[in-house]
Amino acid sequence: MALMTVDEVAAFLGVQGIRVERLARENLLVSVEQDEQGKPLFKQEDVERYKTLAERLGGL
Repeated sequence: MALMTVDEVAAFLGVQGIRVERLARENLLVSVEQDEQGKPLFKQEDVERYKTLAERLGGL
């Protein structure tokens, strides 16, 4: 299970980090744990699945 930081997810999705944090707060992208600074960490598979779904629904 590969974990991705907020910055890595933002780069992968092509959005700003603040948007990734908002997606986590709204439970649209579920974090599995937090890093030392309290920022969420995400499973790579979940991020890829979210990107696929978002693209099908009309984009990020």
